[in-house]
Amino acid sequence: MAEIKEIREHIKSVGETLKITNAMYLISSSSLRQAKKRLDQSRPYFERIKFTISDILHHSSRVHHEYFDQRQERKPEERTIGYIVVTGDKGLAGAYNHNVLKLAEKYLGQKSDPILYVIGQTGRAWFESQGLPMDGEFDYTAQNPNMTRAREIGELFLELFRQGKLDEVWIIYTRMVNPLLMEPTATKLLPLHRDLFPWQRPEDERYTERVRYIPSEQAVMERLVPSYLKGMIFGALVESFCSEQNCRMMAMSASSDNARKMLQELNLTYNRARQAAITQEITEVTGGAAAGEGS
Repeated sequence: MAEIKEIREHIKSVGETLKITNAMYLISSSSLRQAKKRLDQSRPYFERIKFTISDILHHSSRVHHEYFDQRQERKPEERTIGYIVVTGDKGLAGAYNHNVLKLAEKYLGQKSDPILYVIGQTGRAWFESQGLPMDGEFDYTAQNPNMTRAREIGELFLELFRQGKLDEVWIIYTRMVNPLLMEPTATKLLPLHRDLFPWQRPEDERYTERVRYIPSEQAVMERLVPSYLKGMIFGALVESFCSEQNCRMMAMSASSDNARKMLQELNLTYNRARQAAITQEITEVTGGAAAGEGS
């Protein structure tokens, strides 16, 4: 009977775990849909910004912007590089955090004194355990990527670049290639390069002549380039968040399947143990009755 009770408790425990994994799957699924919706809604705006910058650069070689300054006068060993590493605040997401931290470790190892900023509590805890100094962190961002936070982060790094404290800025995050493939990626945010803005004539038939920019092309560039950079940061934050939720959905789906399989095996074991106990009781009763008749 003690064995049956232990199996029954085990079945109850696995059942409770199954409820949790199912709930986490549904929460991640809902969060993923909402994040993708925000990204899809903002994408046309930033695509238009990129097109406008491309149009100005294509038609006017005289236009220059400080965020395109490659600072070639700096020797490679003298260049100060800043990294933004995007991880999650929580675990139970498969290899999501491990993969992006592994890529970050590779890039950080290329520089003796990198400037490190971390998004996500998992990344902060990992860098602390490795004894790597952090120059800053952004709390409450990994689980709530929005344009306001992207602007705050963008303005900080734009200011550091303008002041010459940083010569390059990279963001290391996870890109969701498709629902089955999440790819850790390192993208250079600053300085920008003209090759990032190839110009193509739009298919819109109304675009038949040069666009006039008021008050000037240079003034428009001064406003658009920072917005473009902040849009890149926002896209990276949302891509990371979507990747995390998708990894968690896959992990919880696998856990739920394992829990269901375990429940089937436990129920089978429970039924066998219960049947054995009943058979034993019947045998004991029969043996007792036979002994009584013989006496």
